[in-house]
Amino acid sequence: METHDATAGDQPDPSVDKSLILDDLDEKFAAFQAFRKSDSEAAENILGSLGAQDDVDRDILLELSSRRPLGHPDRFPEAHALAVRALEVLDRNGARGVKVRGLGPISPIAAFLVQQVAHFIVRGYQSSVADNMLRLYSRREANCALNDPARPMLMRARIHMERLTPGFKRSLLGVPAFLLGGAVLSTLVNLLQRLITSALDSRWTQILATVILGLLIAAVAWLILRGAAVARRRIQLTMDGPLTGLYETIGRCGKPPRDPSRIFALIAIILAFAPWVIIPLGIVLAGALGG
Repeated sequence: METHDATAGDQPDPSVDKSLILDDLDEKFAAFQAFRKSDSEAAENILGSLGAQDDVDRDILLELSSRRPLGHPDRFPEAHALAVRALEVLDRNGARGVKVRGLGPISPIAAFLVQQVAHFIVRGYQSSVADNMLRLYSRREANCALNDPARPMLMRARIHMERLTPGFKRSLLGVPAFLLGGAVLSTLVNLLQRLITSALDSRWTQILATVILGLLIAAVAWLILRGAAVARRRIQLTMDGPLTGLYETIGRCGKPPRDPSRIFALIAIILAFAPWVIIPLGIVLAGALGG
């Protein structure tokens, strides 16, 4: 009898409310979603009770309260297939057929170097896109309910990207690294060594070395800017629409990764201004040392 009383005493009292924090969050999230479009003041009060203070906080809570793994599950397979197709097309054509005109006999050399810059940007971007798609699919699959119809679709898409992602992580250059390092890098190093050695002889060689260095920097800036423009045009034509469509069908997942062509273009513009400082400064220093 005593054993029975002790056991009964261990049972939870149904009259005592022991709601979980999860229940409170679910209630606030549901209320926020209900009032978000119909009563903005009530929605703001709920956001305030959850700790939101600025627009980023509101975006965080909006994404957190949107519990569906896919915003448009009926269109997701189509959007996924189109995004993968776009990656394939970009991989094949991102830096193909680059042409440079108006430079006479060095046009083919300039076209080759511009192509390498475009290859670098395009391949880095497609690797980033593949990684982002794989991470997004894996995370949305993990927060699916077991009986959610979106779960099998996300699982298939995640398996696709696990198989495909390594193929988008090839060398960022269009030529083998050892070939570029041996043929180009060694030539540039030897050229710089000769310029430095000759620049120590006289004032005029110092000025000439400074001018040549400035022209080389300007040429590099032009190559980077031209390659970035080619990469941006090919990426915009191939990936911008399909990738934006994919992120729309998934919903509440931020913005697609941006390609780095704008950063390369900014670097090129900064480099383009460098000769305007280096050449006059080198001439002034050479004159001072010569005097």
